[in-house]
Amino acid sequence: MLMIRLQRFGKKNQPSFRMVATDSRNSTKSGKFLEVLGFYNATTKEHSLNTEKVNYWLSRGAKTSGTVNNLLIRKGVIKGKKIDVASRKKILKAEKAEGDAGAGKKEEEKQKETTAKDKKEETLVPKPEIPQA
Repeated sequence: MLMIRLQRFGKKNQPSFRMVATDSRNSTKSGKFLEVLGFYNATTKEHSLNTEKVNYWLSRGAKTSGTVNNLLIRKGVIKGKKIDVASRKKILKAEKAEGDAGAGKKEEEKQKETTAKDKKEETLVPKPEIPQA
């Protein structure tokens, strides 16, 4: 699948990014891309896009990363709602924690049910007496 995403190329502690069209299986650090669509300087918030190329790749079915999506919306290339990319990790951690807590509750309920069933069986079926020798 084609992706439009940012690729870092700046110096240490001076991040600058190229906006590139690439295959989603390529790593962001691999350096492999099909075409450079623009750049974004994170320190000065300066950015430049070739909107014709961006629209071409979007028409070909390319997906955008969250940050690129927000840049394109801010620039007016596409319309829609911005994606909250800053708290994405927090949301994923919260969902995972809720899932773990929910699983723990379900396990506790199952254990209670099985112990209740065992107690009912004990009361209903008398234990056979074992003759002592």
